[in-house]
Amino acid sequence: MFKPLELFIGLRYTRAKRRNHFISFISLASMLGIAIGVWALIVVLSVVNGFQKEVRDRMLGMSSHITVQDFGEGLRQWPMVAETMRSHPDVTGAAPYIRGEGMVTMNQQVQGVIVRGVMPAVEPEVSIVSGKMVSGDYNGLEAGRFRVVIGSELASLLSVDVGDKLTLVTPTATVGPAGVLPRMKRFTVAGIFEVGMHQYDSGMIFVHMEDAARLYRVKPGMVTGVRLSIKDMYQAPLLKHELSELMGNQYWVSDWTYRHANYFRALKIEKTMLFVILSLIVAVAAFNIVSTLVMVVTDKQSDIAILRTLGMSPRSVMAVFMVQGTMNGLVGTLIGGVVGVITALNIDTWVPAIEEAIGIDILPASVYYISELPSDMHWDEVGMVCTIAFVMSVLSTLYPAWRGAKTQPAEALRYE
Repeated sequence: MFKPLELFIGLRYTRAKRRNHFISFISLASMLGIAIGVWALIVVLSVVNGFQKEVRDRMLGMSSHITVQDFGEGLRQWPMVAETMRSHPDVTGAAPYIRGEGMVTMNQQVQGVIVRGVMPAVEPEVSIVSGKMVSGDYNGLEAGRFRVVIGSELASLLSVDVGDKLTLVTPTATVGPAGVLPRMKRFTVAGIFEVGMHQYDSGMIFVHMEDAARLYRVKPGMVTGVRLSIKDMYQAPLLKHELSELMGNQYWVSDWTYRHANYFRALKIEKTMLFVILSLIVAVAAFNIVSTLVMVVTDKQSDIAILRTLGMSPRSVMAVFMVQGTMNGLVGTLIGGVVGVITALNIDTWVPAIEEAIGIDILPASVYYISELPSDMHWDEVGMVCTIAFVMSVLSTLYPAWRGAKTQPAEALRYE
C-alpha cells in the first residue's frame, strides 16, 4: 500500500510539464500503445467469439445437441426412447433419423453425399433446415414419393431445380442377372436449402425416413438413432449422463462436443494464438513505459537526491516512480477498455456503414458464407485483457523505479 506522500509526488510528476519534450512524447506513445493494444484485443476476441457462435449455431442447427443410439446395428423401439427423452425438462425436441451414404448423379456430374432420412413433422424440433429453404417446400418429403431436399451448392453443381430428377446410388448391392450392381433410385427434388456451410450445402441431402428405410433395407421399426435438442447447448456434456441414466445406461448417448471436438478445438487454438499475438502490442507499449521511466529517473536525479536528503527512504523513492509509470498504464488500459467495449458492441452496425461509405464489401457474400462481421463480447474476457495490460504496466515500472531508488544523493548533487 503506497503512503499518501509517495502517491502525491508520483501523481504530481505525472501531471507536471516536463522540460524534456521527448520524454513527454514517449510517455504519450506508451499510453496510446497500451490503449490500442487493449482495444484491439477486445475487438478481435469479440469478433472471433461472434464467428464461433455463428458457425456453432449453423453446425448444431444441422447436427444435434445430443444423439441417442443403440450399441448394436440400429435403434429399436425409438418411439419409446423419444418419449422418454422428451419427459426430461431440459429436452426441447426429439426426432428419429436414418443415416446413409451415397452418390447423386445428374448431367454427368457426381457428388458424394450423406443421406439423412427424417420425419418432416418432427424434424424442425432439432433442425433448422425447414427454416433455411430457398425454394421448394421441406414438407414436400412424403413417404413413398421418393422426394429429396438438397443444398444450394449441390443443386448448382448438378444444375437442378425444384421438380427435376436426380439419381441416388447407394453402397448396398443388388444381385441380378448382370451380376452385383449398386442400388440406384430416382428422386425428385422437392426443395433446396442453404445454411451457409459448405459441408452441408454440398454434401447432405434429406429424404423421408420411410424412403430411406426402403432404400437402405433397414429392418422395420429400426432407425439409426434419435436426435435431441436441449435448452442450453453448453450443458450437453453434463446432460448426456443424466439422459443415459434415465434410459438405464442401455444406449450410447453422445453430445456435440464429442462429435465436433477437433473442429472446436482448432477454433480454440486459433483464438488463443490471436490473443498471444495481439498481447505483444501491449507488451511493446509496456516496454515504452520502461524507456520513459528510465529517462525520467535520469532527468529527476537532483529531485531524487533532495528527497533522499530530506529523509525519504529508497523504498519510498521507488514507490514514487512506480506510481508515475502505473498511471500511464492505468489510463491507457481504461481508454482502450472503454473504446474496445463500445466498438465491440456496435461493430455489427458500424461495419455496414463503413462499407456503404467507401463502396467496398469487406466480407462479400459471393466469397464468404458469413458476410457480416458478428460480435459476441464476453465481459470476463474484457476483464482479463484489462487485468493483463495493467499487470504488464506495473511490472514494467519495477526496474526503472529500482534504478531511481539506488541513486546516491552525493553523486547526484555533486555538479549542481
